[in-house]
Amino acid sequence: MSRLLTLLFIGLLPALAQAAEPLTPDQLLQRIRSDRAAEADAMQAREQAFLQDRSEQAQLLARANAALAQQKAEAERLKAEFDRQEAELVEQERLLAQRVGHLGELFGVVRQSAGDIAGQWQDSLLNTQYPERVQRLRALAESRTLPSAEDLDAFWMTLLEDLAASGRVEQVELPVVSANGQRNVESVLRVGAFSAFTKDAFLRYDESAGELLAPARQPSGQGLVDDYLGSSDALAVLPVDPSRGSLLEQLQRQPELWDRVQQGGLVGWVIMVLGIFGLLLAIWRMAYLSGVGRKVASQMRELNAPRSDNPLGRIIGVLGPKPQLSDLETLELKLDEAILQETPPLERGQPLLKLLAAVAPLLGLLGTVTGMIVTFQAITQSGGGDSRLMADGISQALVTTVQGLVVAIPLLFLHSLLASRSKGLIQLLEQQSAGLIALHLSGSPRRD
Repeated sequence: MSRLLTLLFIGLLPALAQAAEPLTPDQLLQRIRSDRAAEADAMQAREQAFLQDRSEQAQLLARANAALAQQKAEAERLKAEFDRQEAELVEQERLLAQRVGHLGELFGVVRQSAGDIAGQWQDSLLNTQYPERVQRLRALAESRTLPSAEDLDAFWMTLLEDLAASGRVEQVELPVVSANGQRNVESVLRVGAFSAFTKDAFLRYDESAGELLAPARQPSGQGLVDDYLGSSDALAVLPVDPSRGSLLEQLQRQPELWDRVQQGGLVGWVIMVLGIFGLLLAIWRMAYLSGVGRKVASQMRELNAPRSDNPLGRIIGVLGPKPQLSDLETLELKLDEAILQETPPLERGQPLLKLLAAVAPLLGLLGTVTGMIVTFQAITQSGGGDSRLMADGISQALVTTVQGLVVAIPLLFLHSLLASRSKGLIQLLEQQSAGLIALHLSGSPRRD
């Protein structure tokens, strides 16, 4: 349509250009005839072009229909081939399941065994020497496909390698993390899958880091390792941890004495202060009584020369050089009074020491009660699901009880020792005073 309009417009351009000039009737008729002839020629040319285009379109349609028929035939053929192959695949799967039989159960057992063994070997110190074996076992356990013959052979060889390595005592170069955090490659003596040593320390395998660690706290027995390394005998003694590192790990968690003291809390500190005070008091009184005993023993060898630096000398000094024997009762009273004056210094501190020995268990009981209160509060808050929240209260309850008994028992022994020591000195003074009275009454020299 646009082509037709264009041709009409081009044909009318000369007429429009000459329309401005006046024409005669004959000229106008002649022009109209020429224009009609030109239009007829144009219309015939357009008709021929349309017919030619129509023929080409028909040819294209015929070729498209032929191609469509060919594609439909190919689709039918492919569908038939797909159905045939699908049926063949079903038949092959049926034959595979029939031929596999119980091998599927066997492969399931293999995967389960690989997973169990990987869990058992997770904390084995052999992982430092063979770090890839656990990954292989996990890959086999997590595999969703049937393992191949190579996978089964590798699984069997891994078990044999572990069996052989568990029975060897050998020295290997492995990375070791020391107590200060430094990581160095050292010569490690490995005793199967149980223990590992360097020349300076026992080693523990850390599962999270996958490395050998030298704990800060070392058990006894390092000398046996040194003897083994320096020995050329066929048989030698080595310490072995049957728990495969658990005992060494528990040793690191075991609290020291200072940690135990801190677990007692405020009540524990009070008990410790009272215990130290009681111990110092007992030592002071023991030293005092020992000094008094030595001076009294020295005075007994010189009864004729009383001294004022000891109780016996002061009691002898009460009589004087020439006592009046006419009033025996007065003389006895003077001696009794002198003994009574000497008794308090000898028994000083013993009531306080006895009080401390009695108060210490009571304070321990107080710490036990407060610790149980803390424990019950933790149970109330957490519901008893987390034992770590209750550990603080339980530690305080137990430690304070132990501290109270540890303080009270020695203080009781010390009090008994001081009491017997002072009582012996007082009995000695009473005995000597009675002997002095008998000496002066008889008028004869006294025999020691």
